[in-house]
Amino acid sequence: MNILMMTNTFTPHRGGVARSVSAFTKEYRRRGHRVLVVAPEFEDAPEHETDVVRVPAIQNFNGSDFSVVLPIPGLLHAAIDDFHPDIVHTHHPFLLGETAFRVAASRMLPLVFTHHTMYEHYTHYVPGDSPLLKRFVIELTTQYANLCDRVFAPSESTAAVLRQRGIETPITVVPTGVSLAAWSHADGAACRKANGIPAHAFVVGHVGRLAEEKNLRFLATAVAAFLNACQRGHFLLAGSGDQEQEIVRILTRAGVADRLHRLGGLDQAALADVYGAMDVFAFASHSETQGMVLAEAMATGVPVVALDAPGVREVVEDGANGRLLQVEDSAAFAAAVAAIEGAAPAERQRLVDGAKATAAQLSIGNTAATALAVYARLSGRKPDPGAGPYDHWLSIVRLIETEWKLVAGFAEAAGSALAHRVPEGGAD
Repeated sequence: MNILMMTNTFTPHRGGVARSVSAFTKEYRRRGHRVLVVAPEFEDAPEHETDVVRVPAIQNFNGSDFSVVLPIPGLLHAAIDDFHPDIVHTHHPFLLGETAFRVAASRMLPLVFTHHTMYEHYTHYVPGDSPLLKRFVIELTTQYANLCDRVFAPSESTAAVLRQRGIETPITVVPTGVSLAAWSHADGAACRKANGIPAHAFVVGHVGRLAEEKNLRFLATAVAAFLNACQRGHFLLAGSGDQEQEIVRILTRAGVADRLHRLGGLDQAALADVYGAMDVFAFASHSETQGMVLAEAMATGVPVVALDAPGVREVVEDGANGRLLQVEDSAAFAAAVAAIEGAAPAERQRLVDGAKATAAQLSIGNTAATALAVYARLSGRKPDPGAGPYDHWLSIVRLIETEWKLVAGFAEAAGSALAHRVPEGGAD
């Protein structure tokens, strides 16, 4: 099968969507399928890539670490025509997502959309952020999803939210799987030694973008409380972003910054040892649809302490592979970490085994098989791609209809957002 992937973010970007697209692409190719990835240019991208088409993009949009694709589909036609895709899979509703929709419609191909992100949590990157803008983003994404043939949701709780928002397109839950082999040879001792962490230390760790939507002020406050109560505690932080200095400020104010170890952004090859150096993984984000880092940490046998949220509750099972807290309370979070630190060896090992068992269920082999089965069913319904005059005319008509649907989708999203607008001081 020839699978066309279109995404606004891809390697060497280290975000969850980029890593998800990369993981599925590698697994599909390993199984003998061809995959063409259309993605934006990024600094430090490999000079030579197999079956990857890069398009111009604005780097570091509005101070973020994202690229904004310049949607110029004319440059893509030759590469896509040579590839002869059987299916189009888009990973965003905007920018290249719009291009993906036109590509699928003009070639009468099935279109799959993975709803990776709750976009309303990211509107602070856009000038003029407001409740109205958040509502518009939700409505626009819903309208886009309803133009697709299938929607993939990374978790059951995310799928439930999407249905509540009015997505009528069939939804299949397809988590981003983890490659168990990639995390099975972690050398945590080497990581500790390289970063001056004592062998006897109890290490709380976190990996991810250090951005506002990740709820890192709360996380840093809770970790600081734990470190003040546990003198052998250390905090290992891998990632970069505009919240890094805020984390340092919070731990400095608490008097525990000397036990903070900052590694910056790392590629996947280096992350295995980082996870291996941890005793517990701490996570406080409410904005995830899955939380890939949770599964990665568990694949190396690290229990997780996290706040309950969509995309998190499917991975973290309270008492089985970590702790899942229902209330956002820094003292309770610190106490949950302390309980694992003080647990008997047999109890700690039970949590480790539970973490590994969860990761095995979320292996990339299992999740890719689910996605490929959907592809096969959808592509089996593809019309005969004959090149007769009627087919050519139908292709033109479909393209015109596509442009109208996109415009109508924007208009309907704007109308729905305005309909939900409330007077100043009211609740949204």
